[in-house]
Amino acid sequence: MAAFSPEHRSIISVLLLGAALVGTLDILFATSFWAIRGVPPVRILQSVAAGVQGSDAYRGGNSSALLGLGLHFFIAACMVLAFYLASRQWPVLVRYPLLAGCAYGVFLYIVMNRVVVPLSAVPPPRPGPIDWPWVLSSIVVHMVFVGLPSVFVARYLQSIAAR
Repeated sequence: MAAFSPEHRSIISVLLLGAALVGTLDILFATSFWAIRGVPPVRILQSVAAGVQGSDAYRGGNSSALLGLGLHFFIAACMVLAFYLASRQWPVLVRYPLLAGCAYGVFLYIVMNRVVVPLSAVPPPRPGPIDWPWVLSSIVVHMVFVGLPSVFVARYLQSIAAR
């Protein structure tokens, strides 16, 4: 099996750095937001693991939290990669980075909350009022901390490919 070319290694490195940035910013927001409300970071990470473990994630201790952290960064990598691949098909996505990044962040928020989470093993939420501070800040965070970095990663990779 042939090794990756230097160009492919560079692309992979930039995508991984982008995923690390997106994943770190997003999880720092989530853990900070909920810490203010008295929820420990382990519980936030367990809630990510609940996507595959269901309710058992909350009884899984640090192992479930580590699984949740790994899943969180895997999802971040998929988000960055998906935008990069889309931008190769539709270069207009990187011509207007603020618009594209914000739109991508909203799109991701909707997909995560209306498709991914409902199809996962996460237990359904208890009925109750909508937590508007969480919802609105999560949308903004997806725009700024997920969408925009994804656009700038894709834009950078397209600029080095054009050289």
